[in-house]
Amino acid sequence: MIPNSGGARRLGAGLLLASCLAAGPALAIDEAALEAAVDEAYVLFRDVKEGETAQYIPALAAAEPDDFGLVVLTVDGTFIARGDTKQAFAIMSVAKPFTLAFLMRQQGPDVVLEKIGVEPTGLPFDTLVGIDRRDRHPLNPLVNAGAIITVSLIAATTPEARWERIHGVFGEFAGEPLPLMDDVYQSVSSSNYRNRAVANLLQNNQLLGADPMETLDAYNRQSCLAVTAEQLAVMGATLASGGTNPVTGKRVVDKGTVESVLSIMIMSGFYNESGHWAFHAGLPAKSGVGGGIVAVVPGEMAIVAFSPRLSEAGNSVRGTGAIRHISDALELSVFRP
Repeated sequence: MIPNSGGARRLGAGLLLASCLAAGPALAIDEAALEAAVDEAYVLFRDVKEGETAQYIPALAAAEPDDFGLVVLTVDGTFIARGDTKQAFAIMSVAKPFTLAFLMRQQGPDVVLEKIGVEPTGLPFDTLVGIDRRDRHPLNPLVNAGAIITVSLIAATTPEARWERIHGVFGEFAGEPLPLMDDVYQSVSSSNYRNRAVANLLQNNQLLGADPMETLDAYNRQSCLAVTAEQLAVMGATLASGGTNPVTGKRVVDKGTVESVLSIMIMSGFYNESGHWAFHAGLPAKSGVGGGIVAVVPGEMAIVAFSPRLSEAGNSVRGTGAIRHISDALELSVFRP
């Protein structure tokens, strides 16, 4: 577990140094400027009252709306944390890019192009409309239908083995096992009528690689893993470093997989606000209705925010504003000349 901090600090030497040297050149961002930007963002957005918790999932509706955490973890080990960074929350859709990365680790990137698709849908994340088009690849792995297909394609001999593999890779990304939030899992499983319809329609259109209800159960479980902002920062920094976990020093996925995942994140990672996010923040990112956001500055850092107050699109209001502020203050956009 990462220690919390009132200031910037370095994570352990040894494996961290070796992995970061392999990841690329030294950071171009001054550490003091980075800490100042995080402090500014935290102060600016900690009292924002816009948005509400996810009302359609009872366990998420009951979340403390004023929790707010902000974490930066660079690939060379600088760690900055403010607020409720040790508070566990349901990872929800932030899980999707990591399962996608695992699928590509197993089967290569072509499986995504052939069996799911990569284009933004322009539709709500839980829509059924795109599934029923005659185009065989109408989805992407970051909307629910595409993410359910992703789970179904994970190679395994049994449903439990599929879940164990998915659960295991989340531990590789985080550097430690992530437990299941049983109350959220039960709440999601009893209220996810729309996703049941999505799974059945996918099966009807012969798009799934496994039984629809068994697939949906694994999808629900991955969504209900408990993660803290600090753990999510390690997961994001693993992507930022080209696939090597900056805490354990272990390679989780290769650089080509990371490149593919980040490209999809920047196009479709923010639900129906993805275009606005790319325009204003310019960073690959994924949000979830549990209140988490992970943003990646390739080769440099992960920026994570957690706050359960959501916009109408399902993105954390405080988190969106805070990460955008940091990106703007430090000129982090990947589109900046």
